[in-house]
Amino acid sequence: MTHKTLAELFPAAAAREPGAVALRRPDAQDVTYGELGRAARELALGLAALGIEPGDRVALLANTRPEWTLADAGIATSGAVVVPIYHTNSPEECRYVLAHSGARAVLCEDAGQLAKVAQVRGECPALEHVVDMTGGGADGALPLAELRARGAARDAGEIAERLARVRPEDPATIVYTSGTTGPPKGCVLTHRNWLAAVEMYAAQVPFGERPVVFLFLPLAHSLARVAQLVTLDIGGTIAFWSGDARRVMDDVASMRPTHLPVVPRVLEKVHARVLDELEQGGALQQRAFRAALSLGRRRAAARRRAAAGARTPPLLVASHALADRLVLARVRAIFGDRLEQLLVGAAPVGPEVLAFFEACGVTVLEGYGLTETCAAATINVPEATRLGTAGRPLPGVQVRIASDGEVLLRGPNVFPGYYEDELATREALDEHGWLRTGDLGTLDDGGFLRITGRTKDLIITSSGKNVTPSNLEAALREVRWVSQAVAFGDRRPYLVALLTLDPDELPALARCIGREDGDAVALAADPRVRELLDAEVQAVNQRFARIEQVKRFGILDHDLSQAAGELTPTLKLKRNVVYERYADAFAGLYEG
Repeated sequence: MTHKTLAELFPAAAAREPGAVALRRPDAQDVTYGELGRAARELALGLAALGIEPGDRVALLANTRPEWTLADAGIATSGAVVVPIYHTNSPEECRYVLAHSGARAVLCEDAGQLAKVAQVRGECPALEHVVDMTGGGADGALPLAELRARGAARDAGEIAERLARVRPEDPATIVYTSGTTGPPKGCVLTHRNWLAAVEMYAAQVPFGERPVVFLFLPLAHSLARVAQLVTLDIGGTIAFWSGDARRVMDDVASMRPTHLPVVPRVLEKVHARVLDELEQGGALQQRAFRAALSLGRRRAAARRRAAAGARTPPLLVASHALADRLVLARVRAIFGDRLEQLLVGAAPVGPEVLAFFEACGVTVLEGYGLTETCAAATINVPEATRLGTAGRPLPGVQVRIASDGEVLLRGPNVFPGYYEDELATREALDEHGWLRTGDLGTLDDGGFLRITGRTKDLIITSSGKNVTPSNLEAALREVRWVSQAVAFGDRRPYLVALLTLDPDELPALARCIGREDGDAVALAADPRVRELLDAEVQAVNQRFARIEQVKRFGILDHDLSQAAGELTPTLKLKRNVVYERYADAFAGLYEG
């Protein structure tokens, strides 16, 4: 890597092989690296025509799509600072980011996002320009095509002058945290931070030649963003989804990626889908699948032993090869026929889900990081994986466990602080540069990090016992019928939980208990559903100590959602919001 800033990364990537495909989407024409470079240059000069200077903030309010990447490249090439805004944000949340960051311009995806900005624009004193990324300029916005035309009319030599003004230690992005424990904070991530993270991932993850990386996670989140940067830096292709949440897995299969970044909920959904399809089959098919899965588990265990020098029985190899061809390959086909790795982060994955995919021959590389570390800190790699851990530190990252169990991180990818918030910065970073992550964890004898919970999520029962609810909740979400699980029990004698039913599984759940309709409200109140879930909860309880077990549970008649402010855009639980909103429901579980 010869470039020192993101302002150099995009032009360098475009110049390396102009005819190669950089961006691909199922319902749109491919974008080559040459076209990416031209778009970045025209957008950069177009922003210059608007008076945007290096260091000015430019916001991006859009879903994950090729235009996001083109805009990102253009803003970076102009020397300005990218301020991503989640496309699911409310108008008030957009106002907060725009006003707090002092954004001078915002690029909006469509009329819906433009309407949000129009509603709050009067409360954003620094905001001068609004750009329509995909339309003709609704609400008086400047069409993206016109912005590019203005840039194309300017002297291209301006780019070099602007690039020369950008330094590695300058802010490249201000990413606003999703606010699970309070108002969003603006994480300032420098060019040096991002490039360090890109280099770490490229060194550890075996991408191979010309990888195809599928993106559907929000590019406003650092996990998808670093995946985008790595792909472009190594000359791969970014394959985008169609934008239809109901077709995500169909898009994956049709785009045939080699690498797929996901959050745990996606794995849980695919796991449930496979089980549902299995249930619809006959008894012979079910027996064949269970036998194949058993062989897959034994073969995976044998591979781990072989890495230590043990011999694998030839009969196991032959039996597994047959089972794989006839049965297990069908599970992998859900992700297309070229998948090499699933890259998962943002939250712990249940060990049973990980073991299932491993048995099916799907390589899942679980990692750990924060927005404050450009999503990079630790990762499992194919030659060194321990299920249930977040892997070992990436090159250059140091991990330490504090005396109270908190995970501390230090490295070139760790941010310098929060935007215009010195107090929060001092609370996050100590004088030696160690980042207090807020996560609890342990390091085993092999240097693998295991995340055990959040410091602020800690439940202290009335008997003084400390319980971290995240692992219990992850185990409950492994239950096929459960979408979300929220444990509760602070200053109470035992734990209780609220469960929500998985909307995608409602028809199958109705069939399971003999109902004709899959209405969520009716199913939540049906005693047969409670009996079914009670057996599942008791089975999950057996995996935990008595103090960590759920003694009573309730079933909500609706799912938790981002729109209601109960989940972050990456589907993390906003615990304080849920505790407050459902206080009566939690209290009711202790009555009687």
